Amino acid sequence: MQKGEVNSQINNAMYVNGAPTIPLLTPYRIGQFNLSHRVVLAPLTRNRSYNNVPQPHAILYYSQRTTKGGLLITEATGVSDTAQGYPETPGIWTKEQIEAWKPIVDAVHAKGGIFFCQLWHVGRVSNPGFQPGGQDPISSTDKPIKGTKYTSPRRLGTEEIPQIVNDFRIAARNAIEAGFDGVEIHGAHGYLIDQFLKDNVNDRTDQYGGSLENRCRFALEIVEAVANEIGADRLGIRLSPFADYMDSFDSNPTALGLYLAESLNKYGILYCHMVEPRMKTAAEKHEISETLLPMRKAFNGTFISAGGYHKEDGNKAVEENRTDLVAYGRWFLANPDLPKRFELNAPLNNYNRTTFYIQDPVVGYTDYPFLEDTVSVSA
Repeated sequence: MQKGEVNSQINNAMYVNGAPTIPLLTPYRIGQFNLSHRVVLAPLTRNRSYNNVPQPHAILYYSQRTTKGGLLITEATGVSDTAQGYPETPGIWTKEQIEAWKPIVDAVHAKGGIFFCQLWHVGRVSNPGFQPGGQDPISSTDKPIKGTKYTSPRRLGTEEIPQIVNDFRIAARNAIEAGFDGVEIHGAHGYLIDQFLKDNVNDRTDQYGGSLENRCRFALEIVEAVANEIGADRLGIRLSPFADYMDSFDSNPTALGLYLAESLNKYGILYCHMVEPRMKTAAEKHEISETLLPMRKAFNGTFISAGGYHKEDGNKAVEENRTDLVAYGRWFLANPDLPKRFELNAPLNNYNRTTFYIQDPVVGYTDYPFLEDTVSVSA
């Protein structure tokens, strides 16, 4: 089906018996998956996977946020023992980790959800304490992140890069073994892939540095390897060309985003998940003139937008065909029944930043109330 035909179906779906419906809550077909709405659970690091192994409490966390026909993306999940940079984050490179993910995936599927695993390597956003044998973290460069606790990384040799690409390939295969419907490559927010993409970090002089084409080579090699392993129809990628998280920014983010969007078409991947330019940093929105529209128009598959969305601007983005799906992070974290609250125009729970990244298996994790709980309490 051509994009134009899909768009006409979208517009028709926004009217039921002639009456307007909520754009975010209209159905959408993404590849082989039928979504009942456009509200996606964004990947959110939660730091509750002890010793890098997903825990049983994640079964409740993810199933709470599952709706029939809803798309969920896991928290960032390490592809190898060198991929770590934060306490208690999950991995998918060992048999134990694969087995630990299975009941979590099963719980999401039991409620009719579609579940993708985000594959991650932090690169230089680490220090020897997180690395096997206390070694230096790896990166595209040997430049450290300025003024932080992170130590100087070791620049990957050209001959080492195929091994990292292979780590992503094997992790993708492991994710499918665990039962996931697909994987999302984390190419955003200053982590390893982004360290190759952004020209203020990547100071290489080999075929992975210098020109735009060279800087994108590593990301696209990973895309190709994973697509060949599990199928392009099970693959998405997250990108943040405009962001400067972790001291990682580019002198021409629009050109970078456009080149990547166009290059990804060659592989026929399922979706491109891109962070809005207004989210230059993690904590707050910025007023900015750039948009994701050129990338949305250039990419042939499903386009997911993320970054600072509320219900109103999410609806508008879908209605104006600026995106297909909208990923919600903080609001979905604090409102496990977010699509239902959007449908009923119900008030939202406020999120508590201080409990985002603690290791407690309940507090700030599975204890946010559902709408019926707040109604019954106030009644």
